[in-house]
Amino acid sequence: MKKATSGGRPISTKASSDLKAAALRLIRERGYEKVSIATIAKEAGVARQTLYNRWNTKADLVLAAVFEETHNYAAEPVLDDAKDCRTKLEEFLINVFEHLKIDGDTLRALIASAQHDATFHASFYTNFVLPREKMITALLHHAQERGEFPAKRNPEMVSTFIHGAFWYRLLNRGTLDANFAKDVTTEVFV
Repeated sequence: MKKATSGGRPISTKASSDLKAAALRLIRERGYEKVSIATIAKEAGVARQTLYNRWNTKADLVLAAVFEETHNYAAEPVLDDAKDCRTKLEEFLINVFEHLKIDGDTLRALIASAQHDATFHASFYTNFVLPREKMITALLHHAQERGEFPAKRNPEMVSTFIHGAFWYRLLNRGTLDANFAKDVTTEVFV
């Protein structure tokens, strides 16, 4: 979660990028619990206060880095092209699952942090979970408009089912791969 700044020098985008890159690199190498704020700041070549000027906690920083990285793997599906929505959903899920091969442990650690910190939980939900849910829901609404998804089905509820299956598998270290993406998509578009 970014803090509001009050005057002074403008926030450096390079420092922010360096902090996010350092956080992801270190956490991927050592694990979330073994990386401190001080280590991240040192690796990024900035003062600890520079980090705290941008994020309240390590979890907030890592969430920002993971969310940005998620967009690199699985950006919001384009809804105005000729590709059918079933294919779009399957491709989107495959891309999300590819990212989780790299950052699944990090995301599980963030989920654990969210269980112990109500403020971070709200941030995690608002800044990570909800935007991803909205993407799937919008895709399902688009599929209804195109006649690819039954009008009588509730896109919000189906999106919840998709995310429920995903989160369940992630938390239980189940297989999240192209086959699972295809199975989920098949069940959605029955």
